[in-house]
This record gives sequence, C-alpha cells and structure tokens, in this order.
Amino acid sequence: MSLATATEYLWFNTRTKREYINITAKVAEVVHNSHVQEGMVLVSAMHITAGVYVNDAEEGLIEDIDEWLERLAPYREEYRHHRTGETNGDAHLKSLLVHHEVIVPVTKGSLDLGPWQQIYYAEFDGCRRKRLVVKVMGE
Repeated sequence: MSLATATEYLWFNTRTKREYINITAKVAEVVHNSHVQEGMVLVSAMHITAGVYVNDAEEGLIEDIDEWLERLAPYREEYRHHRTGETNGDAHLKSLLVHHEVIVPVTKGSLDLGPWQQIYYAEFDGCRRKRLVVKVMGE
C-alpha cells in the first residue's frame, strides 16, 4: 500500500486577543474524510503568534493555562520586538511555550486520543484572520 495524505486548512478570526478553541471534532472530521485508517495527523498553526496543544477540555484548566502563560510571558511595552512597530512580543513568547503543532495517532480511522485529551488552537494575537493546517498521513 502507498502512503495516503489529505490536507485541509482551518481558518480563525477570534473576537479577543487570546482565545482557546477546541478543534478536536473538526480534526476528527478531516481524518474521517481522508479515509486513512492507520497513520497520524499533524495539526500546525501557520502563524507565529498562535499555538496548538493537547489537554483536557475543562474550563477551569483553560483559565489556569491562560493565567500561567500571562504570568510567564506578560504583555509589556519593553519587548525589543516592539521596536519593529509590532506590539505582540508577548504573543510570540506564549506561542513558544505552547508550541505550534501536535501530532496525533490515527488508529482504525479515528483520532487515537486518551480519555480526556482534546486538541486546541491557542490564539495569542487575535482579532485578525489566521489559519492552521491539518495534514493526515497514513494508509
């Protein structure tokens, strides 16, 4: 058998600067439509001020993650990056902490996640149009 691939792009335009969007169902749909039975799916933010992560879909935890990221990489006027005219230095740092992509196994045609695992798109410099790529690979 040869390697099959499928690629789809998801677009976001959040209402707030920081937002955490559960994209598990959409990624599962892309996997289903790909007809890949065994393989993996790469989910990757295509912007340097966003990220993708896997964790629990519990609202308190999402708030804790947001507060933790804000403590580690708070908005400040003094970022050297702001000398370029940008004002999103903190968003770049938050993205590094979360990372920009995840790889999830595909088994028997479905996402092979643990019992509480969900896939999230994390936006740190929102209110503008951004995208991520979902690439399914396997047999």
